[in-house]
Amino acid sequence: MLLTGQGCYSDDVNLPGQVYAVMLRSPHAHARILAIDVTPALALPGVLAVLTGADALADGLQPMPHRPALPSPPDILLQPSDGSRPFTPPHYPLARDCVRFVGEAVAMVLAETRQLARDAAELVQIDWQALPAVADARAALLPDAPQVWQGHGTNVALDAQIGQPAALEPVFASAAHVARLNTWIPRLAGVPMEPRAVVAQWQAPAADSDDPAGQYTIYAGGGGVVRPKREIATVLGVPEHSVRVIARQVGGNFGTRNAAYPEFSLLPWAARRIGRPVKWTGDRSEAFIADHQGRDLAVQAELALDGEGNFLALRCDSISNIGAHAVSWVPLTKGASLMTGVYSIPLVAVRARAVFTNTPPTVPYRSAGRPEAMFVIERLVDIAARQFGFDAVQLRRRNLVTPQQQPYANGLGIAYDNGDYAATMDAVLGMADWQGYAVRKAASVARGRLRGIGLANYIEITSGNPRERTDIRVRAAAVDRPAGVEVVIGTLSSGQGHDTSFAQLVVQWLGVPIDAVQIITGDTAVVHEGGGSHSGRSMRLASNIIGKATQQIVQQALPLAAQLLEANAADVEFCLMQGWGRYRVQGSDRSIGLFDVACAAPQGSLSATCDETVQVGSYPDGAQVVEVEIDPETGATEIQRYAAIDDVGRAINPLILHGQTHGGIAQGIGQAMLEQCVYDAHSAQALSGSFMDYAMPRADHFPRFDTALSEVPASSNVHGVRSGGEGGTTPALAVFVNAVVDALADHGVTHLEMPVTPQRIWQALQK
Repeated sequence: MLLTGQGCYSDDVNLPGQVYAVMLRSPHAHARILAIDVTPALALPGVLAVLTGADALADGLQPMPHRPALPSPPDILLQPSDGSRPFTPPHYPLARDCVRFVGEAVAMVLAETRQLARDAAELVQIDWQALPAVADARAALLPDAPQVWQGHGTNVALDAQIGQPAALEPVFASAAHVARLNTWIPRLAGVPMEPRAVVAQWQAPAADSDDPAGQYTIYAGGGGVVRPKREIATVLGVPEHSVRVIARQVGGNFGTRNAAYPEFSLLPWAARRIGRPVKWTGDRSEAFIADHQGRDLAVQAELALDGEGNFLALRCDSISNIGAHAVSWVPLTKGASLMTGVYSIPLVAVRARAVFTNTPPTVPYRSAGRPEAMFVIERLVDIAARQFGFDAVQLRRRNLVTPQQQPYANGLGIAYDNGDYAATMDAVLGMADWQGYAVRKAASVARGRLRGIGLANYIEITSGNPRERTDIRVRAAAVDRPAGVEVVIGTLSSGQGHDTSFAQLVVQWLGVPIDAVQIITGDTAVVHEGGGSHSGRSMRLASNIIGKATQQIVQQALPLAAQLLEANAADVEFCLMQGWGRYRVQGSDRSIGLFDVACAAPQGSLSATCDETVQVGSYPDGAQVVEVEIDPETGATEIQRYAAIDDVGRAINPLILHGQTHGGIAQGIGQAMLEQCVYDAHSAQALSGSFMDYAMPRADHFPRFDTALSEVPASSNVHGVRSGGEGGTTPALAVFVNAVVDALADHGVTHLEMPVTPQRIWQALQK
């Protein structure tokens, strides 16, 4: 369907009589709004309204209900160390009295055409009072830093301590070796292929209706539909049943589109005010300044070792730049909880701070927090190996968590389920021909090139929203349609192949043709629960609930099948006969197909629902090896070889999983080599507001990937699924920088900050 252009994305939706919205966005990173004059804009023919924060306040729009923390196990819930509550100031869809980042929406112009709305937006006159701004979280902690939220007294939203730092002091004091790393993992733009778009309409209530809210329908692609529905209802101040959210195809997400944006609520509000459907489509320039962003974590870390290379203790100070609003500090939470990686480190302490700045909010971006954590621990291991004379591979092997230690609780209490980390590392070393590296390096040296090799292990935690639901119906053939199986589920694909892999589960358990299975998502008229797609949760939870719902159908239909077969129910079994699901009288050749049983059922169908809350996560793991070659005259770097292995537990669709690994590697290497959101240190103005200023990885940056799957079944769920959507990204930052530093080690280079551009490499060589 997608390959033939038959998809329906948010911008493809058009409704009769619709008008167009354009957002007027702040040119200042921090400023007071003294006055807004909309009169010149309203004077243009065809302009229907110019709505401001004052209008939203008058109509009772509420702040956006952000949930910055994930309170469900197994995630650690970060709480301020002094026992206070985290500071989460209100975030209104339109700024009312003050803007806090460049791109924050100040007004919404509604007109008959999009271009007319753009022209009118330029006529809106705003009296600004510019205020000091800060873009870097570390600078925001200084005593004289500008205050993003005046009156709070600090830019710190959350200051939490996990572990026991006092217990580590004597260990570090007596350790034979201490490796140190002071680093910053830069900020990224999500840059999905499809810019955000919203279409909304409002239907007035019937004259005899008891509900004065009417019915709002919002078309908006993102990470799900149930969460946006609830958030929109909260902002509009209406019952949830008054809001319907529809998302068809979604052209990429990676996490930055999971939360409801201001436009999700502003457009239905506007549709009600003017009595017509309203459409807004953001452009790429808006996306660079107004979309949520990812990463941006500063870390100071120390690893203590004894004389033999055993890891003794780890302590970290992590500072997360959450931007101007407290949308999420999940990356800070997840990164802090997995800072030990796959290694046995008895004592761990992490200070985790979420800090406001005058930049767009940051949210979970592919593998939220885990690439940052793996970057820190894997760089520390390489630093320790080189500084103290250990072999990098043997140092890792000495300290890996063993299968005999599992289930293993790391130093912060996170209980890893199971996995063979040493076997996984050995497998990737074999794939990469680690032993043959010396020959390849010599060949590079002969050509005047520098060659380096890097290794990185990783572990993830897949948790996220713990609740998921499916409604499955097996329907008999009718005059207007063939027999089939409808699967309604609350997660939502943004390119992960759910239609294929979920259907495979149904085919396996019900024995029906795959083209008879229809996966239905993305419409709250039929999807009543579900957490959307994030944190590697989709297949892990889908396999669980689809499995249980199909078994319910099989068991519920058994008495009817026995009746049709004129047999005792105890003598009838459901089995796959030549691949097809049939009920059979044991010891005979009498059988009946599943669809035939559905035909005899009331309404001609069989149905079941499974709605479960799963508070247990799983822990995918893996390893990568990269070889790079560097031109010392220019700093230009080429990736020569790339090997990756991911333990996903049970692989439902290996082809899709390999594709996920390829895409994940590209995103991780994109950050390590090229990508960075840049802000002026004094004005907090965005300096990377287009693809002219923000570099993206391309096909010619990569060699052919050598990828493999390990399938140690997860002990945390009945089907053994871990997840495989984020493994390519998680170790990529560390493995690339490890390889580059290895290539430059003979020149005295011990560390490079990301992105590791040719300029940075050249400058390091000159020093």
